[in-house]
Amino acid sequence: MESTLVKAKKDKIIVIMGATGTGKSRLSIDLATRFFPSEIINSDKIQLYRGLDITTNKIPLQDRLGVHHHLLGEFDSDQIGELTPCQYRLHASNIIEDILGRNKLPLIVGGSNSLIHALVSDRFDPNSDVFNDVDSMLSSELRYDCCFLWVDVGLEVLYEYLLKRVDEMFDSGMFEELTEFFKSETESGPIQQIGIKKAIGIPDGGGGGGDMMDTHIKDLAIKAIKYNTCQLAKRQIEKIQRLRSAGWDLRRLIATEAFRAVLLSDSDMSSEIWEKNVVEPSVKIVKTFLEE
Repeated sequence: MESTLVKAKKDKIIVIMGATGTGKSRLSIDLATRFFPSEIINSDKIQLYRGLDITTNKIPLQDRLGVHHHLLGEFDSDQIGELTPCQYRLHASNIIEDILGRNKLPLIVGGSNSLIHALVSDRFDPNSDVFNDVDSMLSSELRYDCCFLWVDVGLEVLYEYLLKRVDEMFDSGMFEELTEFFKSETESGPIQQIGIKKAIGIPDGGGGGGDMMDTHIKDLAIKAIKYNTCQLAKRQIEKIQRLRSAGWDLRRLIATEAFRAVLLSDSDMSSEIWEKNVVEPSVKIVKTFLEE
């Protein structure tokens, strides 16, 4: 007699992960606009919140090329405080169901591995800190059929690129954005480090609400943000390595040479290497995954 216990087929999703600044958004747009009808779900915990678009490095609207982005700048941290991993799991899973229901491919994109873990783990325990507690076990049991694309850049090259990117962000108006933010926030009292405010690596909350345009404060801000950004990248890579050690099938895409070309100001060579080393293998991996 044929068994009535048939294992349900899991929904397929793509997860694009990697340290900050490694090109996750660029790859997601490449895949969504050129190969697979997709919608993107943000998994960067700071980019969940409204405001500070330059500081949090949200992908500009014109660069999204019409691709629908979910959970990007959607929440007001002054109203809701900080979105918990459980809340993220609920919001993102509902969006995945909706995207799949419209015959599109969900792309989960972002550097917050704790949110990715909360979303895809079959039995997520919000009371267990799997990345910081050595006694907590990371499970390889997933509730989705996941294709993990890990965009990786050698640490030395990545650090150099991140320092360059912070300078470019300041040139693009990041300092003015922070000045206006601190001006409005300090009027209502001390700045609480929750939600969007965790994005800021400035000592003493911007000099205790002083003159943000002071040269000394500006230099402190640039140094602090550069240091914090590099430390963030290092922590993110450590978490990714832990997920890999736990049995997660992460497909590593090495983008180091493409970023090295960027640092040499050779944009044509960078695009060519990016296409060869990142986009083309990603397309092959995803096509094989979808056909399985």
